[in-house]
Amino acid sequence: MESEEGCLSSFVDHGTVESHRLFLARRTVLEMLRDRGYLVAPADLDLSLSSFRSLYGEYPELERLRISTNLVSDPSKKILVIFCGTEPVKLATVQAIFNQFGKEKLYRMIIVFQNKTTSKARECTENFPLYKVETFQITELLINITKHALMPKHEILKQEEKQKLLQKYNVQDHQLPRMLEKDAVARYYGLEKGTVVKVTYDREITGSHETYRCIV
Repeated sequence: MESEEGCLSSFVDHGTVESHRLFLARRTVLEMLRDRGYLVAPADLDLSLSSFRSLYGEYPELERLRISTNLVSDPSKKILVIFCGTEPVKLATVQAIFNQFGKEKLYRMIIVFQNKTTSKARECTENFPLYKVETFQITELLINITKHALMPKHEILKQEEKQKLLQKYNVQDHQLPRMLEKDAVARYYGLEKGTVVKVTYDREITGSHETYRCIV
């Protein structure tokens, strides 16, 4: 019979914290891209921690973790995901990224930071003129918030679905309940202002009901 110590040792992670954090964050990003409608290979989503370490090592090279993919519905819309190192993020850090990738024909870019960013660095990403740049701290990606047991179901309405909803209730979109563009769910799905989301609750406490939110 296996000893108690042997059983407990099977639950201990003997790898590096760095590889574990990057594995979790990259998996969440892949799930995020899939849920936004980008092409993501099932094999990438199903990659285990041990397989990730075998492939990328205990101290992964960040360049190898980059993700480049396209929208299934419009392959011309390409997104690039970049992972930054553990050093503080200054304006020069962001400028170096844009100097390297700024001329690529991208639809969006996601940058994952592992340290604090300066105000000038944040301002630079928010005002990049060529395409939308989204930023996440790695700690925001260690779990997928949409998988939480208490999280209601969110469905993004297409433009025609939004118009039918507004006509049905004879309202303008600004009269709907609001969801901030910086809300965690809105950021997960990459939603922009004016987008309407259908939120479905199905819990014992709240009961089963639907509501709509407009991103502001």
